[in-house]
Formats: sequence, C-alpha cells, structure tokens
Amino acid sequence: MKKLYWILGLLVLTFIGDRLGGLILKKAAEKSQFRYSRLYSGAAESEILLVGNSRGLIFYQPYIEEVTGKNTFNTSYNGMPINLARVFVEDYLDKYTTTEKLVLDITMCDRLNDQLIAGFNFYTPYSDGLTDLVRAKQPTMARGAVFSHLFRYNGEIFLRSLKYCIGGDDEDWLNDRVMNDYMIENVVNEADYKIAFEKDTIDLLDTLITDLVPLVRKAQEKDLEVHLVINPYYPAFADKIVNLGSMKSRVESATGLPVKDYSKAVTDPKGFSDYQHLNKVGSRMYIDLLRKDGVL
Repeated sequence: MKKLYWILGLLVLTFIGDRLGGLILKKAAEKSQFRYSRLYSGAAESEILLVGNSRGLIFYQPYIEEVTGKNTFNTSYNGMPINLARVFVEDYLDKYTTTEKLVLDITMCDRLNDQLIAGFNFYTPYSDGLTDLVRAKQPTMARGAVFSHLFRYNGEIFLRSLKYCIGGDDEDWLNDRVMNDYMIENVVNEADYKIAFEKDTIDLLDTLITDLVPLVRKAQEKDLEVHLVINPYYPAFADKIVNLGSMKSRVESATGLPVKDYSKAVTDPKGFSDYQHLNKVGSRMYIDLLRKDGVL
C-alpha cells in the first residue's frame, strides 16, 4: 500500500509539474515578439499583410515600410504550406481591421508540410482553426498536447519564439549572402523543376490551390485589395520550371484574380542568395518594382 501511495504521489507531482511548466512556457510565448505570438497577442496590426513561405520572406519588411510609410505583417515561414497559411491569415483577418492590402506569392502552393504544422501546436489554445488543422494532420501530436502541456513546446518553432522574448523583432530574416559563381555557371546543368507534383493520380497542385481560394475570399470579404504574385527566381532557373505558366493559369481560373508574374523580373545575380531566393539587394530591386506597379 505504501508503494501505491508513492506512485500516486509521483503521478500527482508529475501532473502539477507539467501544468506549471506549461504555464511558464505559455507566458514566455505570449511575451515573445515572434510574429505568430504577436498575431495572437493583439500586437500585429498592419496595413499590408504579406503571405508566403521562405520565398515570402523576400517581402523585406523594413524596406517596404520605408518606401510605403505603411506598417506590415508577414505570415511567411520556411516551408509554410498553404493550408497553414490559410489558418494564420483567417485568424489575422478576424482580429485586425486596419489592413488595406494582402500580397501573396502563389508559389507557396508547392507542398504539403504536416511536420511543420505540428510545430505550431503550442498556438492551438488561441486558434480553433489551428486546433482543427493539427488534429486533422497530426492527431498524435494533438493528443499528446492534451495529455502534456509541456509537450506542446517541444519543437523548433517554440525555440525560435524564445529568441524574441529578450527584445528585437523578426522582420529582418532575409539573408545577405550572394549566389556564388559555381551556382551561376552550373544552372545550365540543373534538371527541369516542377512546382508541386502528381502522386498516385492526385494532382497536388489542384489540392493546394483549393486551400488558396478560401484565403483569398476571406480577404475580399474583409475589403482587402488582394494581389497575387509570382516572386522572382533566378531567370535561368525560372526557365527550368516546367509548370509555372500552368500554375499561374490555374490560380487565375480558381480565384478569378490576375497573377502578376515577376519570376524573371530581377536579373542581376548579385540580387540572389540562391536560385529561388533574393537577398536584401535583390529584394529592394523587387520591392521597387512592386511599388511602381501599385502592388505595394
């Protein structure tokens, strides 16, 4: 019987420790200046909403704010899938009312990424949409978060949020490296590239576009000016993308909106960090074009 009491006592202490630890980490996440923490804490009010994956980070916020005089918020993250972006955009639009424009790079409709979705598990207490998405795509992770509150914070996304608990913001993620000469010379040897892919007779691109449409409709319902764009690739690499034109046409057909194609708009190799991403120099060139065309 004494052994049973010890076991019960250990379980109670473990439960209390888990809940107390979870509460401490929850408070840390809420105080962070990480973009998604600001989204749910009420500190993300902006006039321009930017959406993408790693290629969406080339919407370089400091320069956009400098040339437009408007505040920005960027939901982009490395590997961000469109179904997760949809949740963040819809949550944002339900919470904030001053936003005038949404600018979205349609090439983010290029993948599923259920693993990344699980990484945002610790934000589920603030979002019914995110809760439903995690349950649908990562049910084991969702159940684990109910059982253990500390379990929610076991991942890269939370660790990144901690970086912004001690000050600073996350609007300067764009790197400064320049694509090297080997990459420039070797691009001719790159294999053809396809955005998304077909698997088991399922056209993934159409599936991803299906998630894009309600995001666009929600923004339109909130009277935002919606701009769909194709962010720049290194032009010689853009020539290797076999279905870029098809993707543009399919998005235009599904959304009823034009897609502005900037895939080859930046030509200077010094503006690229690799074939698919601009650096800060190239981003400024691109933003100047978006400004000139009335996108920003």
